[in-house]
Amino acid sequence: MHGSGIIEMFDKFTEFENALINYTGAPCVVLTDCCTHAIELYLRLKNIKQTVTIPYKSYISVPMTFHKLGIDYQYDTNVEWQYEYRIAPTNIWDSARLFDQGMYRAGQVQCLSFGYSKRLEIGHGGAILLSNPEEARILREMSYDGRDFKNISPWEQQKEWRVGYHYRPSIEDCIKGLYMLENNKLKTKESQQYYYPDLTKIKITG
Repeated sequence: MHGSGIIEMFDKFTEFENALINYTGAPCVVLTDCCTHAIELYLRLKNIKQTVTIPYKSYISVPMTFHKLGIDYQYDTNVEWQYEYRIAPTNIWDSARLFDQGMYRAGQVQCLSFGYSKRLEIGHGGAILLSNPEEARILREMSYDGRDFKNISPWEQQKEWRVGYHYRPSIEDCIKGLYMLENNKLKTKESQQYYYPDLTKIKITG
């Protein structure tokens, strides 16, 4: 697909990003294919090397991401959380369970999930909420295979590439997300059913 077809396709990504900006109050939104990859992209962007701390109950993909990136991590057994938690001492938040109007907090980076049992239950996808336009531009390139899709089309003409990760959502996910937002097809916070294991009892190898 080239020319106008590519432009029309990416218009849907932009529409969904703008809808999320309006809903959450974040100055910038970068779409991803899941919350875990949203967290990973920002950790990569900032080249986080310090030891991080998360609650002892969370989804297993979060410590697996630290393991994959070579980031030392520990668990706080005193923290019980609902909807979101901070990856301390950074400004990155795992906000997979939070999706409220005006939820964005200035200076923070909140990573969303649109997967199963989430409030915006597309079934797949995620996003990064942030306030830095330059960081958003770089993150968007990273999630789209390193492509400068805003300025260069077709992509075969691009000569300089940032390492990309193929973490973008599908066009179908964006269309479904737009429909759900526009028609208020959201779950209530209280209807979310989930269980997270005690990660202190789990060992990650490999």
